[in-house]
Amino acid sequence: MSAWLTAFACGLGAGIVSAWGVGGGTLLLVLLTLVLHVEQRTAQGINLLFFLPTAAAALLSHARAGRLDRPTLRAAVPAAAAAALAGAWIATGIDVSMLRRPFGIYLLLSGISLLLPRKSKKP
Repeated sequence: MSAWLTAFACGLGAGIVSAWGVGGGTLLLVLLTLVLHVEQRTAQGINLLFFLPTAAAALLSHARAGRLDRPTLRAAVPAAAAAALAGAWIATGIDVSMLRRPFGIYLLLSGISLLLPRKSKKP
């Protein structure tokens, strides 16, 4: 019984943090792999399922507010879909241990970039 409560708490916490704009998907991956001991590929799939409804809601919200640059969207979607398919194909073809180190490095660099002060743009 406590396993599903832990999983629920991890998902709820990541959802709340995501609503604040803090990158709940990355946090969810870390929680799934380190706390719940889910294999990284499975955690990435769960993270994708977590992300898709959020992205769809954001897309609808931005479309209703007229904040979409449609020409850019039309150009970006095919490239993004091709990159996603290529990434999925590569991820399923390599050993999970090879995914962990680059992902860990990415997380470290992302965290460090958040700690560094931002340069202000002068008009």
